Amino acid sequence: MPGSVRLVPENPVPESKDREDVRVVSEARTKPLDLARRHGWFLAVLGLGALLRVLAMLGYRPALWFPDSYTYIVTVFKPSPDLVRPAGYSLFLKLLEPLHAFGAVTAVQHLLGLATGVLVYRAARRAPRWAATLATVPVLLDAYQVELEHLLVSDTLFMFLVVAAVALSTTLRPATVVAVGLLLAAATLTRTIGQPLIVVLAAWFVLRGRFRLTGVLLAAALVPVIAYGGWFYAVHHRAGIVGANGVFLYARTMSFADCAKMNPPADLRVLCDPRPPERRPPSQEYIWAKDSPLVLRPGITFTKENDDLAARFATLAITAQPLDYAASVLTELGRTFTWGRPVYPDPEIYAYYQFPVTEPGPPGRYPAQVGAEYAKLYEQGAIGTEIVEPYAGWLRAYQSMVRLPGPLLLGVLLVPPVVAIVRRRLSGPPAWLVPWATGVVLLITPAAAAEFDYRYVLPAVPLACLAAAQSLRSEELQRSR
Repeated sequence: MPGSVRLVPENPVPESKDREDVRVVSEARTKPLDLARRHGWFLAVLGLGALLRVLAMLGYRPALWFPDSYTYIVTVFKPSPDLVRPAGYSLFLKLLEPLHAFGAVTAVQHLLGLATGVLVYRAARRAPRWAATLATVPVLLDAYQVELEHLLVSDTLFMFLVVAAVALSTTLRPATVVAVGLLLAAATLTRTIGQPLIVVLAAWFVLRGRFRLTGVLLAAALVPVIAYGGWFYAVHHRAGIVGANGVFLYARTMSFADCAKMNPPADLRVLCDPRPPERRPPSQEYIWAKDSPLVLRPGITFTKENDDLAARFATLAITAQPLDYAASVLTELGRTFTWGRPVYPDPEIYAYYQFPVTEPGPPGRYPAQVGAEYAKLYEQGAIGTEIVEPYAGWLRAYQSMVRLPGPLLLGVLLVPPVVAIVRRRLSGPPAWLVPWATGVVLLITPAAAAEFDYRYVLPAVPLACLAAAQSLRSEELQRSR
């Protein structure tokens, strides 16, 4: 109307296709005190998580060691693709080498653990705040998670890279998708279990009908992996990024392989174990034990000839005994969901996941002894673990009480599909599908290709919790954009 006045806010909120952008702008203008009140419960959990990590730094100085730690450190000083483990974690250590302090490494790993909790909370922002906060509790407050971060192993870095990739996967901007692909590449070159996750994330974009972005994701993820594969081939004259896949799968099948049923040819029969499956040791013993049929063969265990032979044996075992293989995988997977924490695969490995009472001794195996000498170069001094009381005792007491029980993890995994069944009217792929599928793949793959290990479970936990929180968001926001 003529003469009418249109009232325009002094600071209008910019229009956005995504209502979440409005919320972000609004929160950015909110006073810090108001933000603290709004997210108070999460900040309290985050603060407790930080306190636990400070106690770990004070109680176990500068770090806790694992058999794999020494191999990673050798690669820092002798850059070459390892036959068993990709070099991503060694590169991480190399970046921190100028500090000459393993305490700095564990400090960064603890920060990555806290950052993972923040990523989960941020990615679950459309869920009820209580659900988003609960989703962060396992990664921030589980004692075994804190202990894993204090170990010089690749799992904390791997977990952060995967959770970051999943958290960014809801954004459909090409630059962000490139970042997702690069994070997946980094995760794959940190732990080879990252390879199937590239397929999971690519399938997610296909389900959303974003075929161009699928290509962008695959290019960003595969180019670094292929480049690393080229380096691996130049050094070892073998295709791949590691040279142990056949060996690990062979060890996995030895929990059920029966040569009487398989009837293997003569060249494979040398890998048979005459003992019945129920009397055999855990799968890992077929890789490292001196009396393993594979270890007794000429040359090192991971030569191309031995790895190819092991792969052929494993393939025959699986095809000849598919039901036995499936039952074996379910048995290994079932260890994830037990209430207690039984000793497995053996007391030595199990003990590495506990905050120790006494200072660990020097490494006993020759390869680890070589790595220990390089570790002294890294630290520019003596290495070891100093246990300082009372901080260490407080952590041990905490670890005896606070962890995520297996049945509760199973319940968390069941929340999204149960909610979907109850709602039924949901159309399109739900937001929780990608973290849920990623978490499930991380749990199943070790059980199918290697064996169950407690530290393999922990990177899947924040993804399962994120999926559960996202499944509880209001139904009209569940549809993918």
